[in-house]
Amino acid sequence: MKVRLGSINTADMKKALIIVGFVGLMLAVAGEVSAQTRKRTTTKKTTNAPAQVAQDTVVAPPPPPPPPPDTIPVRSVKAGRRPSTTIDSGGVTILDKIPLKHDNIRLDDQVYRQVIWRVIDTREKMNMGFTYEADEDNGNQKFLNILLKHIKEGNVGAFSAADDRFTTLLTTSDIAQKLSGSSYQVDVPDFEKDPTGGTTKTVTIRNEFNEESIRAFALKEEVIFDRETSRLHFRILGIAPIQTIFNENGTERATTRLFWVYYPDLRPLLSRYDAYNPRNMGARMSWEEIFESRYFSSYIYKSTLNNPFDRQLDGIVKDPLMRLLEGDKIKNTIFNWEQDQWSY
Repeated sequence: MKVRLGSINTADMKKALIIVGFVGLMLAVAGEVSAQTRKRTTTKKTTNAPAQVAQDTVVAPPPPPPPPPDTIPVRSVKAGRRPSTTIDSGGVTILDKIPLKHDNIRLDDQVYRQVIWRVIDTREKMNMGFTYEADEDNGNQKFLNILLKHIKEGNVGAFSAADDRFTTLLTTSDIAQKLSGSSYQVDVPDFEKDPTGGTTKTVTIRNEFNEESIRAFALKEEVIFDRETSRLHFRILGIAPIQTIFNENGTERATTRLFWVYYPDLRPLLSRYDAYNPRNMGARMSWEEIFESRYFSSYIYKSTLNNPFDRQLDGIVKDPLMRLLEGDKIKNTIFNWEQDQWSY
């Protein structure tokens, strides 16, 4: 019997290939099912995993607010809700007053000029108006309070007293420190925490401004003889409060100028305040008219007359009484120069 080996091998090979392909297909299907199962399991685990808890953070407390800025001590006055007088002013109030314009002096007409520094002592009888401190609708009427009020409101600038040429403009804090001094810290017993006083706490202290320490004002003015009008003009350039420094026993130790205010800037503001008239309150003049009419008493402490070294009188004459006489001599020299220009 003859057997065809080629045909038998071919059939067997076909069957083997079919079996192998079927087995491979089953394995592939099984692998895909297993992969999908693993994917669903992984997704489910990821979905059901607890959310990550944020770590607790310590929030720092906000910094303490900065200390309040130094302010100039000014008396606050409430305005009246009704008129303080029954006189019909025609709708014109003191706030509507403006100063008279100064005469224009040309440089060519200036044939004589001196600069004089004066001191107005408010304790003199003629200068008692500087101490008047009643409250009216436009504020406290004390001259010092009027000055500080407009400096605080920014209506006029204050300049350092290091020189009298208005070179360095001061801030509100600078002026407050000059009036009351710098604040300082001290340790005091804290009886709230420890009734025995064994625990201390730190407190900030600032001295209160003593208005009574301002007893004088310095004036810087120029004296000009105008050839066009044949008149001697007094033009104030600056005003400076003078503070008295006291010893512990109450005696006077020294005086110092606090700051300078340029008078032409202050002049329109002074025209809105009436000065005190002890004899007739109906015939009051504005502060601008007081200065322009020179209704005040003063003495000279420095001038440009025969002063090549620019010194004050206390640096030239040591005796106080002789210094007053020297100041009167300067006044008489200027007065006589003007009188010599006239022919009789």
